[in-house]
Amino acid sequence: MKKAWQLTCLAFVALAVYTLVLSFEYPYMDRLGPGPGFFPFWLSLITGTLSLALFLQTTLAKRAAHGSATLLPDRLGALRIMIILVGLVGGLAIFETLGFRITLLLFLFFLPLALGVRNWWFILIFALAGSFGVFHVFYYWLKLPLPMGHFGI
Repeated sequence: MKKAWQLTCLAFVALAVYTLVLSFEYPYMDRLGPGPGFFPFWLSLITGTLSLALFLQTTLAKRAAHGSATLLPDRLGALRIMIILVGLVGGLAIFETLGFRITLLLFLFFLPLALGVRNWWFILIFALAGSFGVFHVFYYWLKLPLPMGHFGI
């Protein structure tokens, strides 16, 4: 089990280094502030540092801290992972047709239900704020074009 953790950590370190190298292709700053290379640069540094720290912690441990734990999820965890993946693929399939707001509203409404959340008020407020609120921030404040869909919503 220790080797699996070490290999995973090294894979994330390699991914962080690759992302760091790619972030140098974009300007770090522009005339308005942080440029397109700002977030990839810092996220790759944070990811690489944390992955390296976890690698060292795993390597230097005298015995496996996780006991007999495996990297594979149990049956309920695997079912939840599959529900999330099916929801993401379904959202991707209807994204251009329905637009950002309706797709995210449906995703944020049905995903908590599928994962076992039963507080209807929470789900409704979460879905509305998550879809229309996030759209408002990205479309109007950050001026990022998002698909409106066939209904124009």
